[in-house]
Amino acid sequence: MGQGITYRSYAKINLYLDVVNRRRDGYHNIETIFQTVSLFDTQSFSKRTGGISLECSTAELDDGNANLAYRAASLLLDYTGANQGVYIYLRKHVPIAAGLAGGSGNAAAALVALNYLWDLNLSQAELQTLALELGSDVPYYLRGGTWAATRRGEELHPVPRLPLTWFVLVHPPLAISTSRVYNSPHLTRNTEPLFAGKTRSFRAAIRALAEGDLPGAVFNRMEGPVFADYPHLAEVRDRLLGAGCAAAAMSGSGPTLYGVCASRDHASHVAETFQDYAVSVVYSVDQGIESE
Repeated sequence: MGQGITYRSYAKINLYLDVVNRRRDGYHNIETIFQTVSLFDTQSFSKRTGGISLECSTAELDDGNANLAYRAASLLLDYTGANQGVYIYLRKHVPIAAGLAGGSGNAAAALVALNYLWDLNLSQAELQTLALELGSDVPYYLRGGTWAATRRGEELHPVPRLPLTWFVLVHPPLAISTSRVYNSPHLTRNTEPLFAGKTRSFRAAIRALAEGDLPGAVFNRMEGPVFADYPHLAEVRDRLLGAGCAAAAMSGSGPTLYGVCASRDHASHVAETFQDYAVSVVYSVDQGIESE
């Protein structure tokens, strides 16, 4: 093995998530505000003579072409025609299928790390294009921090950076299918007319965020269908609010829930009230991936 490099990829939460309509391609247009937080996976990349070898710290995760990091490496080889190989070791800390986009972060880290390791010299624009082929959240990870997004989540709009904010993440032991949530009869959609590409509700959430009113921005449309199937998740949200969180919501299509805390000490106190679930005390970060 050649000399290696290591990258972190952070979990993301959705401070705001609304579903607008179904597209002709079968996907849905959404409106969301992404925020990365300090829970992260690490990936080590080492050159090898040929082919892609991926090893994961958890047996739950596929180590072949179903893995987004593996697919990112394969896509780079196909796109550039490079005669390269890599051994990837992925240490997972971000829960899988939990609404935290851990796989999307892994893919983005692989694109950036291998562009460097293999001396491919691809531009940021090229990486963004490849990222979108891997998934609608992956382009966001090349930036990270606080961003509004529309369409499938790939069209990014700058918004004011969230100041340092502490959160408690509650991790129920479930894996929830995003496609199942989108197809649920309990899912409603925002039918407000678009103005400058955004609904009135979305513009109000962005304005609240800009004014420092984070609770005024927190919302997740997908809670309806998920809580209909898993009522105990609604109870978790209510417990977060009861513990003094300024706001609480589900991230993505769940099942992870988060509470907005006043400080690190407050977050630690809230976490202590959840002895029956795995929890993470985290804070907002301004990047999606970074080298160690």
